[in-house]
Amino acid sequence: QIDLVESGGGLVQPGGSLRLSCVAWTSTFSFYVMGWYRQAPGTVREMVATVNPGGGTDYADSVKGRFTISKDHAAHTVYLQMNSLKPDDTANYYCGAYDIRTRTRDMYWGQGTQVTVST
Repeated sequence: QIDLVESGGGLVQPGGSLRLSCVAWTSTFSFYVMGWYRQAPGTVREMVATVNPGGGTDYADSVKGRFTISKDHAAHTVYLQMNSLKPDDTANYYCGAYDIRTRTRDMYWGQGTQVTVST
């Protein structure tokens, strides 16, 4: 079981930066694949970036070179540093996680944090 709480969203101008944080409330943080996902109105939720228990990362092509996912194991926190933001990055950003030990790999979600890139 894991509870996820995101923070750090807001309004930013094109070209600006934001850092999102996700605190994971669980006693088994080291077994979770953590990730950031986003969903804009009228679209499906898409993967933005993930980090596995070993520290390996994966990124959507649209954010490679601009976004960086990282985690602080001691603080049970995952970050998403977003640079060179574009209007197309506007969406509700969700922290998601699944336990890598489980066969079903059920996803757990936070409540989401809104990111708006606009002048």
